[in-house]
Amino acid sequence: MPDFWRDSGYHLLEPRPDGRLGITDPYLRAYWNRPEVRPVAESNEAELALHQALLDSPRRAVPEAELQALEDPDAIQAYRIVLAFRERLASAGSVESAYLDLVLNPPDLAAGEPPVPPLFFDQMAHVVLRAILEGSDQPLRARAAELLFRAQKVTISDGHVMSADLETVEMYATSGGFGSLGELLVEAQTPLRTIELDVLTSENAQLYWSRDARHDTVINLNFAGDGLDALCRILEAWVRRFLSVEVAIHPVQEIRDERWVWHVGLDAEGTRLLNDLYQGREVGEARLARLLSLFRLEFRNPTEMRADIAGRPVYLALAMDEAGDLRLKPQNLLVNLPLAERA
Repeated sequence: MPDFWRDSGYHLLEPRPDGRLGITDPYLRAYWNRPEVRPVAESNEAELALHQALLDSPRRAVPEAELQALEDPDAIQAYRIVLAFRERLASAGSVESAYLDLVLNPPDLAAGEPPVPPLFFDQMAHVVLRAILEGSDQPLRARAAELLFRAQKVTISDGHVMSADLETVEMYATSGGFGSLGELLVEAQTPLRTIELDVLTSENAQLYWSRDARHDTVINLNFAGDGLDALCRILEAWVRRFLSVEVAIHPVQEIRDERWVWHVGLDAEGTRLLNDLYQGREVGEARLARLLSLFRLEFRNPTEMRADIAGRPVYLALAMDEAGDLRLKPQNLLVNLPLAERA
């Protein structure tokens, strides 16, 4: 099968004996090449020197005096953010350990610790999912995995739940897919050709491998469909990768469980909806219409659950917001499952 997701950084990392993705200097160096910290025309000599020093030695310590010498407050803050993130990566030793550490022990913003941009979480999810999919010949699973690190625009038409890449949809909406030229044409009110995104099916899914970097394919999330099944398999692999537990996830059309004891929203909307349903609050038709799917998660080994609810299912929900946007938060599955305490 062809290589894919070359922009994930996967090839810059080294698999460790435990299977996790070991942090390397080339991977850290990529963050010093990010536009937020790359020098610009206005950068002073101190900034140019510091940036080159970090490219030469990505783990190099940066004293406060060197930061202050940059003079530009925005540049100083950008460096603080990337330096703090670099320290998390380097000290954790692997991308997976750093990700878990960040979701379990987020920066103390009140104490002045630099924040972690959401983009950095998405990048970590991206590269971990690339590792999960290594050797896979399942293009629908690769497309479903994009939901875990790229926002989606959902359209429901004639009973079909279609998920397209939000950034791609917005690009076509503003420029017809022609970049700055398209924007000029839009401003001039010149008609643009209609561009339809291809819906992946079991029959045509192989086309994904040649277009993986374009994010211009659509996945159908209908109940009992191949797309939703692919998402379930990815979520199972995500839990296995980080928590070393085996779970089985499958879609359900409703929750009919008088002993409902645990649930996890896969996004902010899904979390609020499940909380209200669990509490017996009234949920209007408009909110229910934004519910894309319910799932039932079961631990294959019930002893890995909290003892008081061992053997009970965990319900999941996936929902879009009022604008039809879907922002799945895969970290929810890592911090909110009822795991047994480990020695």
